[in-house]
Amino acid sequence: MKKVLSVITAAALIGAALTACSGGQKTETAAAETTAAQAEAAETETAETEAAATEAAETEAASGELKTIIVGASPAPHAEILRAAEDVLAQKGYKIQVMEYVDYIQPNLALESGDLDANYFQHLPYLESFNEENGTNLVSAAAIHYEPFGIYAGKTASLDELADGAVVAVPNDTSNEARALLLLEAQGLITLKEGADLTVTKNDIVENPKNLELYEMEAAQIPRIIDDVDIAVINGNYAIDAGFKVADALAVEDAESIAATTYGNVIAVRAGEENDEAIQALVEALMSDEVKEFMETTYEGAVVPLF
Repeated sequence: MKKVLSVITAAALIGAALTACSGGQKTETAAAETTAAQAEAAETETAETEAAATEAAETEAASGELKTIIVGASPAPHAEILRAAEDVLAQKGYKIQVMEYVDYIQPNLALESGDLDANYFQHLPYLESFNEENGTNLVSAAAIHYEPFGIYAGKTASLDELADGAVVAVPNDTSNEARALLLLEAQGLITLKEGADLTVTKNDIVENPKNLELYEMEAAQIPRIIDDVDIAVINGNYAIDAGFKVADALAVEDAESIAATTYGNVIAVRAGEENDEAIQALVEALMSDEVKEFMETTYEGAVVPLF
């Protein structure tokens, strides 16, 4: 009997041990499963938190204060074009503060001194000439548009009616005067030396059959004195600002002329800053479809997009 009880007791002990062992495995499995579930939940929570943070950052950027880009420009068309780009630029996180200038000198000096982030009023030949003459270090970030140079009537209504010794107003800065001379030559009014390019001056005139008198003055002032001269050669932006239309011009630069392919109006910046994020955002906004449409519909050929 004792032997039987011993066997039973031993079996019970073995069973208890096995039960205890089996219970431990279940506990460990349950614990492992709980840990994995917690890890998965934590991972999901982290992903959701990161997504929420990203969304919040984007919302904050969209609703937050826009960064300001200060750009110098002539009143028309440049300042008008800049303002047409405001909505597109705002989507990129920036707003434009436009500083208007009525001359070609101050906006470059202001850019060089750091008062402006960029300017938009000039073509590359003028910019390069200005750098050379003034010791500045400004570069083009992009060419945006082209403005056909035009000859407009003053006292004389047509080029055929020009009298001997007629007075012709032309810009007095190097690059724009060369452009004016090339346009006068294209109309058969003068002949320049062979191989004339964008560096020509009035000293390079080899034939002047009508003895035209060139009246040189600051480009911005020419529209104001047009009634005092026979004809005037005027920069596109100043013609627009004065209310002249390309359709009213006696002659304009040919689209295939050296001037047309050279005198694109640029966004100028300090050297080394042309690839800055803000400048690239400005360029992209100005080259948007919205701004292109504005140029074409507003200026009726007086402003030609280069993109």
